[in-house]
Amino acid sequence: MTLIVIVFAVLMILGMPVAFSIGIASFLFFVQSDFVPISISVQRIASATQAFPLLAVPFFVLAGNLMNATGITSRLISFSITVTGWVVGGLAQVSIVLSALMGGISGAAIADAAMEARILGPSMAERGFSKGYTAGVIAVGSLITATIPPSIGLILYGFIGSVSIGRLFLAGVIPGLLMAAFLMSTAYLIARRRGYRPERDRAPSLREVWTGLNEAKWALFFPVLLVGGIRFGVFTPSEAGAFAVIYALLIGFFVYRELTWRRVWEMLDQSVSDIGMIMLIIMFSSMLGYAIIFQQVPQNLAAFITGLSESPMLLMFLILAFLVICGMFVESTVNVLLLTPIFVPVITQLGFDPVHFGILMMSVVTLGSMTPPVGVAMYTVCGLLKCPTEEYVVESFPFILAVLLLVSVLAFFPEIVLFLPGLLM
Repeated sequence: MTLIVIVFAVLMILGMPVAFSIGIASFLFFVQSDFVPISISVQRIASATQAFPLLAVPFFVLAGNLMNATGITSRLISFSITVTGWVVGGLAQVSIVLSALMGGISGAAIADAAMEARILGPSMAERGFSKGYTAGVIAVGSLITATIPPSIGLILYGFIGSVSIGRLFLAGVIPGLLMAAFLMSTAYLIARRRGYRPERDRAPSLREVWTGLNEAKWALFFPVLLVGGIRFGVFTPSEAGAFAVIYALLIGFFVYRELTWRRVWEMLDQSVSDIGMIMLIIMFSSMLGYAIIFQQVPQNLAAFITGLSESPMLLMFLILAFLVICGMFVESTVNVLLLTPIFVPVITQLGFDPVHFGILMMSVVTLGSMTPPVGVAMYTVCGLLKCPTEEYVVESFPFILAVLLLVSVLAFFPEIVLFLPGLLM
């Protein structure tokens, strides 16, 4: 394992794409091993593509891209402005609510952050919001998509860790809504101190809320239909991805009538690129997963961690702190694929529910996308808004602190996370 870690680190420092860094480092394990035939490396790559649950990933990626092309996004923005535009912070509050709503559509934090930076960023700058505050709200707010179903990260965690994806989807709803509430409260306190004005001068009337709800009903109904269909056995999580694609096409062509075949082709082209990157990482990570299990890393790590303290909660926080650090240096998808087979057996031995841990893990490793030194969402938003990174770091700190506070609360009170899965499944 030492050789794998060293080679992987060196290749990453040299700028090698993540998928190939994992693949080369893992392949060297089979080359130098006297006990494992090198042919197994190829078998692991091939077998990784044959898993039925993985069909959910390309389907949901395509569905998310299609829904962004159907007019759903513009309607969600209008509804968000109607509901929260009157609160102090104005478009900052709209951005956070939009992230919560888009979590049920895109399933990817970086895609959500980039979209909001392009659409809401310029308007927030025109209204006097500082670039750092704008970038911080948009980037950290996109973290909500890590838990709101259908989160791509939760699908991968469930597949790798043999955890029910349906239970993970249900478990992510309340934490996602709480994260929106924590971030909105933080945005409110900062905006009030700085004198940022609301987007609207009054609270919406019931008629306005109803009109906005009616316009956005097809977008808002999708996550409910998705989770309900999985819960009542209408379709599996993998089949739900296919349903999501059909749903997006029907809404785009026959309800909003804004989708064209040319846009469908563009979304297919974009999705192929996104899916190819994810699947390469998954295939090469399968080799690494075999090496991890062969070397008994989970068992050795569990023995080491349990030897540090007799308190399971303290050990849980040590693991979460380690995941936060990993998230700061490695992309969240890679962390999920590499670390899930290591830590799920450990936390299970400590007596924690893997569904509970999955929500915490996705929250903290995705948070790394919003922090230095290699935060993809951070650099994406700062680049689009032309915001200096150092200004972003200072302004985003209160929002990151709010997220860590929520994660701590969820760690201490697992019943918050497990309430819906326990009630409905």
